[in-house]
Amino acid sequence: MDSIDRKILSLLQVDSALPVSQIAEQVGLSSTPCWRRIQKLEGSGVIKARVALLDPEKMNVGVTVFIAIRTSHHSAEWLARFQAVVADIPEITEFYRMSGDIDYLLRAVVPDIAAYDSVYKRLIEGIELNDVTSMFAMETIKWTTVLPVTYAE
Repeated sequence: MDSIDRKILSLLQVDSALPVSQIAEQVGLSSTPCWRRIQKLEGSGVIKARVALLDPEKMNVGVTVFIAIRTSHHSAEWLARFQAVVADIPEITEFYRMSGDIDYLLRAVVPDIAAYDSVYKRLIEGIELNDVTSMFAMETIKWTTVLPVTYAE
């Protein structure tokens, strides 16, 4: 990956709907070589998808909840069941296995506390958990989907 690929990626992260001609102009290429580079980045999996980012407030899911989970279950079977339960809850948008005191961290978006209570009940009905701690974000100070491109090889 070279500096032109990094510039292309930076531009696409901000607006994936940019026409190839505009991207090419901004990175100093003609359209066909630029299009080929984008195709190569997609084919190699560097570009995983092109999506539309929706406004959570306008989608009525402006409340962000971080859910810290501790469990005494650590088998592959239990984890597969847990993953299936989480996959069936669309309000949960992120799911991480953690190091340290917390085993798993989930991020959910909901319209209000009552909707989160429904998420919580679906979660605990589907899988046995030892400790669930919910933290409501009071303010979003920084939120981005843009990844740094300087480390890409």
